[in-house]
Amino acid sequence: MEACFRRVGCVSAIGLGTWGIGGGFWTPDVSRDAEWIEVLEYAIERGLRLIDAAEMYGGGHTEELVGAAIKKFPRDELFVVTKVWPNNAQFDKVIKAGESSARRLGTYIDLYLLHWPSDSVPICDTIRAFEHLVDAGVVRHFGVSNFTLGQIQEAETCVKKYEIAAVENHYSLYYRQDETEVIPYAQSNGIMYLAYTPLEKGAIARDEKLAEVGKKYGATAVQTALAWYVKRGVVPIPKTENKRRVDEIAGALYIRLSEEDFKAIDSAYRQR
Repeated sequence: MEACFRRVGCVSAIGLGTWGIGGGFWTPDVSRDAEWIEVLEYAIERGLRLIDAAEMYGGGHTEELVGAAIKKFPRDELFVVTKVWPNNAQFDKVIKAGESSARRLGTYIDLYLLHWPSDSVPICDTIRAFEHLVDAGVVRHFGVSNFTLGQIQEAETCVKKYEIAAVENHYSLYYRQDETEVIPYAQSNGIMYLAYTPLEKGAIARDEKLAEVGKKYGATAVQTALAWYVKRGVVPIPKTENKRRVDEIAGALYIRLSEEDFKAIDSAYRQR
């Protein structure tokens, strides 16, 4: 199943996050490289063809693992996302960071995001660098992460040639703040919305209400939640390092919630 957006085209309706694969906060971990590459390859084979990474993850090692995993697949069937940390938000640093990320990935970047707003660098400096990277063929699309609506709109005033193509924020049935402004704005303007931490670090898997609804579809609580996000029009990017969990996540691509169940879930979690 695909999700299509005016500004980026079509991508897999569910993606895969990679935080913790290959290391932590700027610190690489090479102890499980073969296992991690195998899991990433398996996820792609199962249809999770949007892979989300960042230069900060493992100090770039996560991008190296993603690059190794995608080699065996047709490049035009994948959508690779990575992010630049705000300490590299200045024009020259963005260009250097983007080129370094592309080199680690071994390919161009489909979507390049500013990971968090910078407290010290004007957003227009970053956007100008993003447009330079598009012109250079390093990046296809760019966007922002952890931005409010006002910050997104400010970024949009900076673009000269292209568009803010995507926003990646925290969103789940337990954390729905972006439904007030950011998601409606994104959806009305063709901006792809990527939802990170959609499973709330395992809490969704233990949700009895979602599990009960899922029984109608032969689905788990996780699959029910993911199917709800897809029907909501956002692209969830759950993270796993386990093939069995990959199967569970990918299985949600084939679940179509009824309008009645979609609305029931929406109502049940509205006040969270």
